[in-house]
Amino acid sequence: MSDVAIAEPGLFDRALKKVALLWRDMASSVSAPAEDDSWEARMRACLEARGGEISARNRAAGLAQAYLSLDEAGRRAFLSALAGFDSDPAAVEGAMREVSAARDTAARAAAKAKLRRVLEPPRLRLLTQFTSIPVGVKFLVDLRADLMHAMGRDPMLQALEADLRGLLANWFDLGFLELRRIDWQSPAALLEKLVGYEAVHRIRTWRDLKNRLDSDRRCYAFFHPRMPEEPLIFVEVALVQGLSGSVQKLLDEKAPVQEPRQADTAIFYSINNCQRGLDGISFGNSLIKRVVALLSEEFPNLKTFSTLSPIPGFRRWLEEQLIEPQPKLLSEEEARQLTESSGLADGHAALRALVAHRRPLGEGWCQKAEPILTRLCARYLVLETGKGGRRARDPVGHFHLSNGARVERVCWRGDTSDKGVRESLGFMVNYLYDPAKIEDYHEAYVGEGNRAAAPALKKLAKSGG
Repeated sequence: MSDVAIAEPGLFDRALKKVALLWRDMASSVSAPAEDDSWEARMRACLEARGGEISARNRAAGLAQAYLSLDEAGRRAFLSALAGFDSDPAAVEGAMREVSAARDTAARAAAKAKLRRVLEPPRLRLLTQFTSIPVGVKFLVDLRADLMHAMGRDPMLQALEADLRGLLANWFDLGFLELRRIDWQSPAALLEKLVGYEAVHRIRTWRDLKNRLDSDRRCYAFFHPRMPEEPLIFVEVALVQGLSGSVQKLLDEKAPVQEPRQADTAIFYSINNCQRGLDGISFGNSLIKRVVALLSEEFPNLKTFSTLSPIPGFRRWLEEQLIEPQPKLLSEEEARQLTESSGLADGHAALRALVAHRRPLGEGWCQKAEPILTRLCARYLVLETGKGGRRARDPVGHFHLSNGARVERVCWRGDTSDKGVRESLGFMVNYLYDPAKIEDYHEAYVGEGNRAAAPALKKLAKSGG
């Protein structure tokens, strides 16, 4: 493969078109629709299974093929029709009366079983029918992505989304997932998908991709047996010596390949959820633990497992603080230093100018700005809270702390790309995964909101303004 820039691949569209043609052929074997060709009538025909299971499956294929051809408004109408296949209110009320009227254990158990049956909406059976068609599970995953976008505050669409989320959570239980390594010998179609799904550090060239799959690198992904060529989530790992603090150095294509068996540290530098329709169904915690176990077995010399993670909310948080009339971000000494180095009226005015400067900082600012911004970044990661007042304000931080990590080190100029500067003034952070303490850190954070952090970083976060 030549070293050329890789645009957003059309692979996904090509695959969908191919499958849609197959669905159309399946649907053509079913007799022509009745006079009522509404979505409700077509869905009802699927539920009634006229002509047997094969006809029902082919009708489901026809619905899926038709859905893909719709524009946004048409898809919302389709979803509303599907949501309308709800439980029968009269049957539910009757079953509830039977539960209340039951006089003994056996009668009550039978009445409850009947109530559970009548509470189950017909749309669940229709959703399940889509699993019988080729790529039907992937269709439902993408359908939920559309549904989450469309539902807003519509209670019927919200109920449909809850039903579909419950089905997917059961189908995508961790016990059904397969962990596979992706390397340069993996199928080209899978490598293309890896490029398309990489959202943390964009893969720009085939050489860039090959570099990330070299002998001193690892890439692992979870797959589902009904979506064998679609990664659900993947992690990219670098095998290095010591903690890495710069993603540009980590991804430098010209850097020499390291001997992986001499590495003492595994750096998780990119974790990507690939399927929008599986949001809220967590795989990340298990993925990291499984990969730590695999790497420990393959490379006994590995002693440290850490991330090099973005801090996507840091700059936005600083901007919000600086809107306040008296921001209270700087100590007197910090304010004096920034005032002198910038020539502006006061330290917070200098900080506002610095944050508004959406490019890597020039050398003239660096000496004064680095320790101040590092302290503020530590404060943001270790102390600042989001909704509810317990979870970490930064979304990536919340993810890793929930998984049992410790905030280990703030990395100045960790990501000097436009995206890195725009989101976090170029900062990144190392989260440490200590296999012996993962569960303790997880319980402390999820239970009490306590964030594990290196002592020096905690001390830094609490100092200053």
